[in-house]
Amino acid sequence: MEMFTSIESALSSIYGNGVKIAKTSSIAGGDINKAYKLVLTDGSQVFMKSNTKENASFFTAEIAGLNAIAKTKTIGTPRVLGSGTDETKAGCSFLLLEFIDCNGQISNYWETFAHQLADMHKAETEDFVNGGKYGFLCDNYIGAGFQINTACDSWIAFFRDYRLKPQFKQAAPYFDAADLKKIEKLLENIENILVEPKHPSLLHGDMWSGNVIAGNDGRVWLIDPAVYVGHAEADIAMTELFGGFPRTFYDAYKESGLLQPEYGRRRDIYNLYHLLNHLNIFGRTYLSSVRRVVEGYVG
Repeated sequence: MEMFTSIESALSSIYGNGVKIAKTSSIAGGDINKAYKLVLTDGSQVFMKSNTKENASFFTAEIAGLNAIAKTKTIGTPRVLGSGTDETKAGCSFLLLEFIDCNGQISNYWETFAHQLADMHKAETEDFVNGGKYGFLCDNYIGAGFQINTACDSWIAFFRDYRLKPQFKQAAPYFDAADLKKIEKLLENIENILVEPKHPSLLHGDMWSGNVIAGNDGRVWLIDPAVYVGHAEADIAMTELFGGFPRTFYDAYKESGLLQPEYGRRRDIYNLYHLLNHLNIFGRTYLSSVRRVVEGYVG
C-alpha cells in the first residue's frame, strides 16, 4: 500500500483532486492514538487515527492485521484506505479507515458474532505465517505493548517463548525471589497445562467488548486487532477477562467444536499474558492478579 506524505495528498488520491476535509470531530476511545471522524467536501466520511511520527509502526502493524482478517472473508473489519506520515503537522503518522456507524441493531447479534468469529478461527492460515504454523508475518502490538510473532511449529512453545517469557522479563522488577521461582516452575511445566490445537487459527488477539461493534449496516465488525496465528481458545479466554460476553455468545461458539476438553483449566494462563501486558503498561495494580494466576497453576 502506498505511504502518503500528507493527509491532504492521501485524501486527494483516494477521493479525487479537490476533495478536502470539511469537518473534523474528535472521537473518544483508546488511550494510544488520537481518533477523528473526517467529513469531506464530497460528503464522504473517514475514520482517522493519528500518532507521533515515531509510532508509525503502530499503523503498519494494524494494516497487516486488518488485511489478514479481511482475507478470511468471514467477519467485517474496516477497509484500509491509506496511511503515512504528515510532515506538515509536526511529523504525525496517520491511518485512514472506512468509517463505521456504530450502535446498529443486529438480529441475534451475539449468536451471529460467535458463528462468524468461529468461521474466522476455522479459516486457512498458511498465508499468515512464514516458516512455521504459529506466529504472524510481522511483529505487532497488543495495546501499547510490543508483540513478538516469530514463526514456530508448536503452539505451546510459541505461547511460552513469545507471549509469556517476554512479558515476564519486562515485568521482572515487580517480582520477588519467591515469585521468580514460581514463574520458572510455571514455564517449565507449561506442556502439562496447554494443548496443541486441532488446527491453527487466525486470532484477533485483543478480543474484548470494546473491539467488537454492531454497525448500522447490520453487520458485526472487528476493530483494533493484534492478530497472530494461535489457538482459538486464546481469543475466547480474553472475552472472559473483563466482564465476559452474554451466555448466548459462548453457547453459540461452542457449536464450532474449537474449544477442546478442559478449556476452563487453560483459560487463566491465556489471560495471564494480558494481565502481564497490563502490568507492564499500567503498573502494579495488576500485580496481585498476575501472582494469583501463577500460584493457581504452581501452588
